[in-house]
Amino acid sequence: MSTAFLDRLAGAPVSWGVCEQPSWGIMLDVRRVLAELTSVGLHAIELGDDGFFPADDGQTRALLAEYDSRMLGGFVSLQLHDASRRDEMLAIAEKAAARLAGTGATYFVTAAVMDYDWRTPTPLDRAGFEVLNESLLLVDDICARHGLTQVLHPHMNTMVETKRDVELALETTSVQWCIDTGHLAIGGTDPLQFVQQNFDRIGLCHLKDVRLDVAARVMARELTTRQAVDAGLFPPLGQGDVPLKEVVLSLEDQGYRGWYVHEQDAALTSEPAENEGPVADLRTSVDWLLTEVVPFIKVSA
Repeated sequence: MSTAFLDRLAGAPVSWGVCEQPSWGIMLDVRRVLAELTSVGLHAIELGDDGFFPADDGQTRALLAEYDSRMLGGFVSLQLHDASRRDEMLAIAEKAAARLAGTGATYFVTAAVMDYDWRTPTPLDRAGFEVLNESLLLVDDICARHGLTQVLHPHMNTMVETKRDVELALETTSVQWCIDTGHLAIGGTDPLQFVQQNFDRIGLCHLKDVRLDVAARVMARELTTRQAVDAGLFPPLGQGDVPLKEVVLSLEDQGYRGWYVHEQDAALTSEPAENEGPVADLRTSVDWLLTEVVPFIKVSA
């Protein structure tokens, strides 16, 4: 069972400080990240920010093959709620989908941002979410043409952030979701309850732990996302306040056989020494999963 679970566990470049948000921090070399990822037994990764993987699709696929890895998907920020900018949004989505498909990915992870500078969002009403859904369906069409599955990602500092946002988005949209355990919890949504009530909407799972005391300061706008990361918002799995074990067991009990993506957002100001930094936290998280979660997964007959 442990090997089978690892076969469905991917890594995220943001765990090594590779982030699409402006002025985040240094970006580690992709070869170092792939070497550290595979040293822990993971062989799938998301795309990360521009400049992380080679710009050429063929070179990216060759690099992944060199490390016995595959591209799982990528995080795409889209301004979905503004119909007047829909053509611009669709052009961004088309380019992103072509890039993901070209690298062998299968998931298109959509974040509904206020704008491309990641400004603090103004909450949408139901009509606003209906406009957002119209855009999501158009992105779904683009993804289908490229052989990708779109999943909507609830995320702090986006239009799908708070419990109210999540509830309205569930009511007004029909696309699949990427359940992110950490970002749901930050916004006030119980990720276990989400899994239990909306299993049929889940297409992908990002496993992230959070410290809710720091999360409260983020939601009060006392800390920026980067400041919160520096304050320890995202600890290794099992060391925060999210019921991750219960979430995974509920997903598996309901028949989920899709992918999990380990995420522990990091922001680096210098390159860590060998075997230190993000890879050490990743080992801690994987060890926790293998000792505290995987043994309790029921094996299907």
